[in-house]
Amino acid sequence: QAQLVESGGGLVQPGGSLRLSCAASLSIYDMGWYRQAPGSQRELVARISWTGGATAYADSVKGRFTISRDITKNTVYLQLNSLKSEDTAVYYCNKYPARADYWGKGTLVTVSS
Repeated sequence: QAQLVESGGGLVQPGGSLRLSCAASLSIYDMGWYRQAPGSQRELVARISWTGGATAYADSVKGRFTISRDITKNTVYLQLNSLKSEDTAVYYCNKYPARADYWGKGTLVTVSS
């Protein structure tokens, strides 16, 4: 059973930055960061190939968020810059495509002044 533990969330002002981390017991899989805002469905924010050589982003975060991974540490990162109030959500990591039984608790990002 895979274990995924997200961390790094918090309260930040609009325009601020955060770096999220996902400690994963998975290594040779494409991985994704997902988010779920209150009252909304969970959505894919960014994904990265298992080698780290290919990435893709949702249009809403393109140019502001950066996904990366350190295979030696089995960790996937999401750098969030130029944060907006609409980025407020619980952020999760999972395989890409996501596997239902791999969801962790997520980490809450709140963007507010």
